[in-house]
Amino acid sequence: MDVKNTMLVKFHELFGNLGSEEFYFTPGRVNLIGEHIDYNGGFVFPCALSFGTYAICRKRKDQNFNLFSINFPNDKTITFQGNNLKKSGVWGDYCKGVIKIFQDNNHNIPFGLDIVFYGNIPNGAGLSSSASLEVLMGTILNETFNLNIPMVDIVKYSQRAENDFIGVSCGIMDQFAVGMGKKDNAILLNCNTLKYEYVPILLKNASIVIMNTNKRRGLADSKYNERRIYCEKALQDLKNSKVNIEYLCDLSMEDFKKVKHFIGENEALLRATHAISENDRVLNGITALKNNDIKTFGKLMNESHISLRDNYEVTGFELDTIVKAAWEEPGIIGSRMTGAGFGGCAVSIVENDFIDSFIKNVGEKYTKKTNLVADFYIANIGDGSRKIGDL
Repeated sequence: MDVKNTMLVKFHELFGNLGSEEFYFTPGRVNLIGEHIDYNGGFVFPCALSFGTYAICRKRKDQNFNLFSINFPNDKTITFQGNNLKKSGVWGDYCKGVIKIFQDNNHNIPFGLDIVFYGNIPNGAGLSSSASLEVLMGTILNETFNLNIPMVDIVKYSQRAENDFIGVSCGIMDQFAVGMGKKDNAILLNCNTLKYEYVPILLKNASIVIMNTNKRRGLADSKYNERRIYCEKALQDLKNSKVNIEYLCDLSMEDFKKVKHFIGENEALLRATHAISENDRVLNGITALKNNDIKTFGKLMNESHISLRDNYEVTGFELDTIVKAAWEEPGIIGSRMTGAGFGGCAVSIVENDFIDSFIKNVGEKYTKKTNLVADFYIANIGDGSRKIGDL
């Protein structure tokens, strides 16, 4: 599909060929390691992907916003005014939420916009299609109205739009990764402080392969809340025993072994063990990458999945099946679930010479055991949200 021309034809069909259109792109993201520890004071390690959400837009002379998505061709154009932003229960609410947060922060949006969107992030795969759309809308507003807002603030506004307008209590990793991404680099990020560092990912003769289980993540929300409660219990037990920490991940695994007996419940101990060991894996993984040791990084990815399976118990049959199949293939460097768990995606690093056989064999093994058909995406690490140019 020729994305730009397809979008432009649709834009002209809907809104006329008047010139002055502009083209934008915001990527999806994948978290390479550091799962379920952002709320425990730990580091995440996401990267922006080469696929994401595109937009063609043009400024209007009135207050009307007209939004259309090529992904939902049977839906009508979503129309609203910039001074009358109410939720309607469809995808356009993510855009409305960003507009509202901009306005709440005293940024003037004097005119409406005509926009056509297209996304090639797999829906429901856990690769941050909602964050991509939010940051994309923020980037469009910033560029169109010359607001000169730093990208890190657009990231914060986008998270607030999802928290306050949409009503989803998400963290900031997704918006940060798609807004602040950098080609051939992942981001070492503390989600509490927003302190970050770019770390080069030099894959050389290997690529990132994302494996979508196509298993719906029906349990993720309730199980996420349970895991978080037990992490909080473990933290409180440690604090009550005079362990001087603010978050679980303030402890190294070595220090944790000396104080873990203070944690009263076995389930809380398991959850804390994952959080603290995962944070150690992230930091060890950064050291490996800085030493150009991708093999050690891959080994840490494998260990991350095992901990998510055994200590945090958020993988599930489908993710375990596809990751196990990946581990069995020649050319595999590392593989793990990514995202909330109980379905969604796993991420692998695979030597390029073996990618075709890897996809074929893992796909066949997975279908044989689950009766589901997995989708595979070869992804490059790209830059964050940006204006691509005038059309």
